[in-house]
Amino acid sequence: MQQPDLFEPVLAAYRNVQIDDEGITNAALYQALNLVEGERKPVGRARAPHNLEHRKIRWQQQTLRRLGLLERVPGQRGRWRLTPKAQKDGALTPAPEGVALVAFSTDLGLAIWTRTETLAGKLTDQISAIITSPPYPLREARAYGNCSETEYVDFICGALEPLLKNLIAGGCIALNVSIDIFLSKSPARSMYVERLTLALHTRLNLHLIDRVVWHNPSKLLGPTYWASITRQQLNVGYEPVLIFCNDPVRCVADNRRVLQPHSKRHAQLLAAGGEARTATYGDGAFKLRPGSFGSATAGKIPKNVISIAHVSREVEKTRKQAKAHGLPVHGALMPVKLAKLLVEFLTPPGGLVLDPFGGWGSTAMACDEAGYRWIILEMMAEYAAGGGLRMSDRPGFRASFDLEGWEPPASAGRN
Repeated sequence: MQQPDLFEPVLAAYRNVQIDDEGITNAALYQALNLVEGERKPVGRARAPHNLEHRKIRWQQQTLRRLGLLERVPGQRGRWRLTPKAQKDGALTPAPEGVALVAFSTDLGLAIWTRTETLAGKLTDQISAIITSPPYPLREARAYGNCSETEYVDFICGALEPLLKNLIAGGCIALNVSIDIFLSKSPARSMYVERLTLALHTRLNLHLIDRVVWHNPSKLLGPTYWASITRQQLNVGYEPVLIFCNDPVRCVADNRRVLQPHSKRHAQLLAAGGEARTATYGDGAFKLRPGSFGSATAGKIPKNVISIAHVSREVEKTRKQAKAHGLPVHGALMPVKLAKLLVEFLTPPGGLVLDPFGGWGSTAMACDEAGYRWIILEMMAEYAAGGGLRMSDRPGFRASFDLEGWEPPASAGRN
């Protein structure tokens, strides 16, 4: 067991063994971690003999102590206990500032439990695309740490700016945002999306390529008050996906990677050699001639209105798994099908995709299925664990924590 892998197992051991404020002894901790009494080897200048596995555990204890999660039991040598902060239930566990730990990995990528700002300026790999669904600017904060509408533009610009040095020329950024944000006590919608769009251009020199409409047929009815009570709004059925590029002339997006099957009518036209008639539409802007639509093509170019339900059997399965493991259910997932279309459209073959707000790993799953390399950053330990559950069947999967033994975590700085 490598030292970074001990973080969650040590916490789990304290949760499972500690039953009161008296904590547990190191001997009980070693037993809970199935560490047998191994060979003692000389360590340090004094060359005193130590069990190296036990020594690693004690290092983790000191790390947890510095994070405010573990404390010595007063007056008792070798006995530690969880702090009250580490014992809170029902909250999410944000990564402490400066901490970055691999949560899980596959043959194609890795998920890192960290704050975006911790690693954003330290990445060295070239990024072909950034595809993400950042926290929405809700007026009442959720457990996952979203900011207010007034802070949102600075928040997103601050998260993206240090990543742009790694984005290849012509690389794209796709942001799934929400339009369900209203002014206080008003049916008027917030214009934060418009302000964000302008800020990404004026501050970061990003260019708007498209506003893709993600139509969600399974979206819950709302806004409830303004649509169902005052009747001043229609129910919302979509969310925008803003696509930006750092160099639009060299944009690497290619719709040939996401072509769809031809419609039945188009297939019939192809088989017949095209149209047999002549017609004019739209005041002469569009003309049909004999042979129109008769040239064979690889497929149909998708429209920028994409209808994909956010619920699926895979999502329901993951939710059941998360509940069975004591993990909170993620309530704002980007569908893997939508993420996969964005990945394939925006990313050249062999490219690396980054999601700085990884959540339950929809972007990672999409990349893994499509054969792209990926990195996701996720600040909340529980969501990183949920992503691990979701991807546990992917080739080369390896978790840095025990998914089968996962319980509500007692990790750093819970909200």
